[in-house]
Amino acid sequence: MAGKSSSSSNKAKIARRVIEVLEYFDDTHREATVMDIVRRYNRPQSSTSELLSSLVELGLLRKDPYSRAYSLTPRAALLGTSGQPELVRDGRIVRLMDRLVSQTGLSVALLSMVGLDAQIVSWRHSPRALAATRELAGGVKEPLVGTAAGWLMLSTVARQRCEGMVRRLNAEADELSKFNFSDMMQRIDACREPRHVFGPTGFNTGADSLCALLPRQPEGHPLVVAVVYGKDDKVNPDGLIQCMGDAMRASLPDPEVTTNVEQFSHAA
Repeated sequence: MAGKSSSSSNKAKIARRVIEVLEYFDDTHREATVMDIVRRYNRPQSSTSELLSSLVELGLLRKDPYSRAYSLTPRAALLGTSGQPELVRDGRIVRLMDRLVSQTGLSVALLSMVGLDAQIVSWRHSPRALAATRELAGGVKEPLVGTAAGWLMLSTVARQRCEGMVRRLNAEADELSKFNFSDMMQRIDACREPRHVFGPTGFNTGADSLCALLPRQPEGHPLVVAVVYGKDDKVNPDGLIQCMGDAMRASLPDPEVTTNVEQFSHAA
């Protein structure tokens, strides 16, 4: 039994390290050396080098023969996309995030709900990103009650189940993180109608954000896009809401009002 447990633990560690490597790459980290990965995740150099070589063999990474730096391949980018909703599969969410970064000059995050946590799916850093957010990347988690994006995602859950989740989060929080249950439920309930909220970004950043639910997501799997700003940023709340709405309408149009693709019977 001990041998099986150890083997399962090792497999879990390998899986985690593969995901860490893939999540290292983003708009500010297009390439990575072995030492970049070693320093970011505090991993042994020899096993990291072996892991990267294996990912090259699998076609998930490519290695530059001159710089010896690694980068993602199209296979890594497309892995798993075929089973995703259309707005994920066709890149509309990516275009939405890029548009918001370009229009606001602020960093933008995409978040999902994983159990009782809000998890960063993707982070787009603006050229003037806050120092506290520069190392944030996909995979990082925060209890749902610690971030405005989490309040918004909790607001999509049926009231009775939501209360149970919030009570459990409070029971599992350390003494410094405990909160008033009634106050937290009021915050969550206030998010149910407008589908957007201003509040803390969380993740120990000290930043604030405008968070908005993405439309037409499967029940129980909400996605939130957040425009992140610091206390010194001059933000016009009404202007930011309008910008968010315009970007969503342009990048995530309602499929019922879009033009259908014409089919040609002789094309195949």
